[in-house]
Amino acid sequence: MRTGTVRSKVKFDESWGFYKGELQIPYAVKGGMTGGITDTGALREGEWLDIAFNDKGMGEQQLEWTALSLPHDWCVEQQYVPDEMLGARDGSHGYLPGGTGFYRKTFELPADAAGSKWTVRFDGVSGTSTVWVNGHLIGSHHGGYIGFSYDLSDVLRYGGEGSNVILVKVDATECEGWWYEGCGIYRHVWLENTDRLHVAEYGTYITTPEVAQEQAVVNIRTRLRNDYTEGLPVSLRTVIYDAAGMQICAHSADAFADWHAETEIEQSFEVKQPMLWGTESPYLYKAESTVIYEGKELDRYETVFGIRSIRFDAEEGFFLNGEPLLIKGTCNHQDFAGVGVALPDSLIEYKLRLLQEMGSNAYRSAHHPPTPELLDICDRIGMLVMDENRKLDSSPNGLSQLERMLLRDRNHPSVIIWNLENEEVLEGTVTGTRILKTLADRTRRIDPTRPTSAAMNHGWNENGYNDVVEITGYNYGHRDTHNIDIRDHGLYPERLMIGSECASYTATRGIYEDDPVKGYCSEYGTNIPSWGCTPQQAWSDLVNHRFLTGVFMWTGFDYRGEPTPYLWPCINSHFGLMDTCGFPKDSYYYMQAVWKDEPMVHVLPHWNWPGSEGKPVEVRVFSNTETVELSLNGRSLGEQQADRTGYLSWEVIYEPGELKATGKRGGLAIAEKAVVTAGQPYQIALFPDRLEGRADGCDTIPVRVAVLDKQGYVVPAADNEIRFEVSGAGGLLGVGNGNPSSHEPDKSPLRRAFNGWCLALIQASAEAGSIQVRAVSMGLASAEVVLQVTAE
Repeated sequence: MRTGTVRSKVKFDESWGFYKGELQIPYAVKGGMTGGITDTGALREGEWLDIAFNDKGMGEQQLEWTALSLPHDWCVEQQYVPDEMLGARDGSHGYLPGGTGFYRKTFELPADAAGSKWTVRFDGVSGTSTVWVNGHLIGSHHGGYIGFSYDLSDVLRYGGEGSNVILVKVDATECEGWWYEGCGIYRHVWLENTDRLHVAEYGTYITTPEVAQEQAVVNIRTRLRNDYTEGLPVSLRTVIYDAAGMQICAHSADAFADWHAETEIEQSFEVKQPMLWGTESPYLYKAESTVIYEGKELDRYETVFGIRSIRFDAEEGFFLNGEPLLIKGTCNHQDFAGVGVALPDSLIEYKLRLLQEMGSNAYRSAHHPPTPELLDICDRIGMLVMDENRKLDSSPNGLSQLERMLLRDRNHPSVIIWNLENEEVLEGTVTGTRILKTLADRTRRIDPTRPTSAAMNHGWNENGYNDVVEITGYNYGHRDTHNIDIRDHGLYPERLMIGSECASYTATRGIYEDDPVKGYCSEYGTNIPSWGCTPQQAWSDLVNHRFLTGVFMWTGFDYRGEPTPYLWPCINSHFGLMDTCGFPKDSYYYMQAVWKDEPMVHVLPHWNWPGSEGKPVEVRVFSNTETVELSLNGRSLGEQQADRTGYLSWEVIYEPGELKATGKRGGLAIAEKAVVTAGQPYQIALFPDRLEGRADGCDTIPVRVAVLDKQGYVVPAADNEIRFEVSGAGGLLGVGNGNPSSHEPDKSPLRRAFNGWCLALIQASAEAGSIQVRAVSMGLASAEVVLQVTAE
């Protein structure tokens, strides 16, 4: 028996080979030591091999493997095509081909690694994946949004036994959702090593049944897994640490761990004067679980958690730690410019920070479980989460995916709702009710501390469908003359309700007139889909009806696919409050005005309208001040009372110059925003999100790129092509510009500006040093910035 603290969890992202295309690998009747691409070493010969496994020729093919690191999305690397006969997915998936690809990695383990448990964990693979290790067919997994793992202990080679190879086939020819889903191993992979007696996978469950300022009760249930061939007496020591790393309480418990079985131990702690987790002060504790046998540590497992209480009320909405809180949420898919769905952790954090800067306090992961790192970040920054099951499915695979989401995510204080489905055809039907009840019952069995919900767009009051979950989600409840959700509150006053999906406001950044040929929608909101509404209506409904609990605006960011209301040449949506690069649209500032208290004012449109001199232009202003005064070239155009749920409007006769909005409180100016008529494109300006990165081979710094005139004003219609030259301790990961009809490649050193802006993503190497980023364009003054990469 091996004893000692052996748990380690290392990223398995580096040094993979990738092959795009199909390879025929027959099923292995007897696996291992066969050679070929599923194994290492020389190809074996013999009649038994012909019978058992026919990988013969595969090891002799001259396959071209592209070296890369994960996460990886090969779909975003393809060319856009509007013809399904050419292998493209349809417009809902962004006109990008799917297909099949293979990932291969070789690695070695020392001789003393034998005898312990080795697990490979995939956080997410878009497509149906099949995994071989050393010639053994390990398993297949269908479902691109929740992780899965395999125990490799028996089939690995240790020390002189030889090298190991893992081969992963990803079949992304079929669609799971109706949006851009990417292709490949697009989330992290981990190699985990534990003793045979250890805390089981997702083996702790932490709840806070009593929360008060003076004291909180913290219950921890810990599952121990014993894979030895004998039962063992063990001790579990659990220590709770505060955010500063100071021990605040500890308990030990003895148990007998039966062999090849799991044993659960429950412990209860009293935390005096707890620091509560909230959106303004997201305080986190850590529980350390140590498994001890005969005085020696076998395993040490850490769980981060928060102490907080949540409550939903049918009249007053949501309460966090006993205080009412309006949920200011956005729905989001997981893709981003330049990378598709394969986001480095730093880009996930960048997106969440942009949402917080807008004033958002809640995130709906539409329509699938998020990547684990997103929840870690939400815990840390204080962002509430509606965690979402992929679909209405009570098959063995559907239940397995739901259970893995619940076990993985139930310790996150940010998660406040388990949403079990979205806009399923079976909503309101007898069959749908049965399936939803099975999902809800399974959820309550695994985690009864959070309410379940269903995000519905029909069938709210039929066949008891919504009665099997605690919260009824209204997707676009504003529909009809009298809002469906407001009407239903009158009919069912005890029903808990939430605006699970709201607005669907179509707008293209920097565009103020609909253009069906190019596929652009005006930011004035003149082309809203039939089910949609303005952000003003969505927010006003909530402000006037607290029983609606909150809004989740569709969406925080534009995303690939679903190019409503236009199809080709559009390849992504127009719904976002920001575009695919995270550049704000005007509606972003409306949400900021109603969601934040810091004084602000925003004016639209831009003020470059050649040929429109003497013609009227509608000017809109968003502000959270008491009044706003508008002036043109120093002349006052009048002062109006601010509308805290709407906007102000002036009709202004256009003349070039400066249009300025000044927000006032008590007659004093406290915020202003000006738009100025810009000249011709003259220079490039670079605005990095930060100047330092981590030398980990993953950290990615977004650099915003603007085209300016000679006086330094952004040229609002500039579309100059920019070339990026990156050298030193990093490279160019991808580019974008937020243009929903751009077919330029995201993996290229070239990108046109769209309405004055584009984006470059700079990824740090694993070595410390500096990165030189230079942007050049014919006829423009170039720009350069130096980023520092430091060792962790």
